[in-house]
Amino acid sequence: MKFKNIYLVILLLTLNAATFAQVKVIRPDKVWSAQKAIEWYKKQPYLVGSNYIPASAINQLEMWQADTFDLAGIDKELGWAESIGMNTMRVFLHSLAYKADPAGFKSRIGEFLKIADKHHIKPMFVFFDDCWNKVPQIGKQPARKLGIHNSGWMQDPGDPAYKEASNYPALEVYVKDILKTFSTDQRILLWDLYNEPGNSGKLSTTMPLLTKIITWARAINPDQPVTVGIWNWGEQFNELSRFQLANSDVLSYHCYDKPEQHLRTIELLKLFGKPLICTEYMARTRNSTFINSLPMLKKENVAAINWGFVDGKTNTKYAWDTPLKDGQEPAVWFHDIFRSDGTPYIKEETDLIRKLTDTKK
Repeated sequence: MKFKNIYLVILLLTLNAATFAQVKVIRPDKVWSAQKAIEWYKKQPYLVGSNYIPASAINQLEMWQADTFDLAGIDKELGWAESIGMNTMRVFLHSLAYKADPAGFKSRIGEFLKIADKHHIKPMFVFFDDCWNKVPQIGKQPARKLGIHNSGWMQDPGDPAYKEASNYPALEVYVKDILKTFSTDQRILLWDLYNEPGNSGKLSTTMPLLTKIITWARAINPDQPVTVGIWNWGEQFNELSRFQLANSDVLSYHCYDKPEQHLRTIELLKLFGKPLICTEYMARTRNSTFINSLPMLKKENVAAINWGFVDGKTNTKYAWDTPLKDGQEPAVWFHDIFRSDGTPYIKEETDLIRKLTDTKK
């Protein structure tokens, strides 16, 4: 999703111990120590993957609802991922898909995990999301708008739904049921509890729901680690960012900056002593590419999850703020790796991914 390019507020990441101790930690006895997180990370291969949604789905609901769940397409596309050495995917769930059909939704997650496991891919699942369209609805999803990035992506639980306390009991049932059902499933890499909290102008009004989902997750205490990624370095996000850092078992973040700035972000986050997972990067027209960033991420032992996998309904080959309303091909793709037929957009990129994930070397 879109990275607000207000560059590093260094104070955020160099807090002295006394100040950081004032941050609220939900169940501190459950938060993984740095040593436990490091030991977990050592057991993983070098993690490379994408934020994944099949080409046939415009948003999370179209991906997961029964009528449009495209298992054959998922199988085909995860096969492409396997062929270039990818071993994880970041995948967004949606609370309304659960609300419409709890048992069916969990069954489809299970089917997805079977396919992912077949292709040697351990996904991470994302619960809530503050990005893009405000009012998700169950049922038929909107058609994509030509040339517009993520024209049909939906927030979860939505706006104003995210701040209405009357929604929290049902959301608690959803989160706890999913976590309890899959809490020991070793096919799952980790749980990303909330994507870009405070985005879409919400700022700290997201804090109540963020606090709730961390509380619910700690109550279940899954075997897999939980995280909430840092994404905006602006001062107005300090409260959220400190809270996210203090309550994550492993640290995740988003960075669409060029490699030199991205490396500074990594160096600062390493001060916390936990493994790092970059859960969003790679926007070619912002000089964040596979060619210039992925080798640096591997050298720093930072897991690399780019935005966008296959050209499809989400239109993420188009840039955030540069719509091409006639739907013409952009001069340079913003995100995405594969064309809809499985041909690499840039073969040099897929060759590099394959080389850097080659476990035989």
